Amino acid sequence: MVNIQEIEILKLDNLRWIHIPNPSEENLEYLRQNFDFHPLDIEDCQTRVQRPKIDIYDDYRFLILHFPYFDTALKFVKTKEVKIFWGKDYIITIGKSHWVIRKLFQEIKEKAEVDVDELDNTSDALLYTIFDALMEDSFRLLRMIEDNLEKISTEMFSNKSENIIESISVTRKNLILLNTTFKPQLRLFQKFESGIVKGFSENMEEYWGDVLDAYQKMWDSIEDYQELIQGFAHTFDSLQANRTNEIIKVLTVFSSIILPLTFLTGLYGMNVKLPMQENSFAFIMVVGIMISVVVALLLYFRKRHWI
Repeated sequence: MVNIQEIEILKLDNLRWIHIPNPSEENLEYLRQNFDFHPLDIEDCQTRVQRPKIDIYDDYRFLILHFPYFDTALKFVKTKEVKIFWGKDYIITIGKSHWVIRKLFQEIKEKAEVDVDELDNTSDALLYTIFDALMEDSFRLLRMIEDNLEKISTEMFSNKSENIIESISVTRKNLILLNTTFKPQLRLFQKFESGIVKGFSENMEEYWGDVLDAYQKMWDSIEDYQELIQGFAHTFDSLQANRTNEIIKVLTVFSSIILPLTFLTGLYGMNVKLPMQENSFAFIMVVGIMISVVVALLLYFRKRHWI
């Protein structure tokens, strides 16, 4: 392995993996001088937030892919661009790539070989290895989202409404981002399996098909999770509405009971002559009437199944 102006080059027999983590103008000039890349592809390496695509040329392919990862708090999903030049005897990864690529670069550096069944050290095998590592990390991320969904399902019937609302909102936001990330790339990986995108090695059809199957499985999971979180949101809204209705019903019952009592106390609190106000048992009689009213209202509400 050698370093040329912050360019890391890993040699595996006749195969080279060139990794440029922080592309500068000098690094891109190195690519212009040593490879016959299209100027627009070099320009894309200087620009962030590109749409996923694959440009096919006679002697190389240029790919821009997006793969998800969690932030440091393991709460929100973000995406990283993966830019790859794919030639017959080289793979070039550009930019602050997904951490999986950096980790894979170090692992292959230590092993000095691409470990893919019985495949030789070819650019196709290395590209498949990169795809496989990124897919495996994406599966791990989806499993974490699935765990969050199970947690929401368990806590939905508890009294932690604020936590549940936050969890549902965060998970829904993450799934929307995953949807917009995975959907345009599904067609791209279908081009590998269908043969529209041809590699430089033979007998890779099954491996490209394996990549497409994994990606299709993740896409199906994302769609299922979106339907599930939508159902959770509707169920939680119904539960909250029902709880609100129960609270309003109880408060209405209390108000209905207190209203006649307030009338009686207000009536006998007026500074005017009232019947029996000179009677020594007037207070007891008023209290008795109030208790009778309360009991009568409770029995009536009970009979109507309001309480």
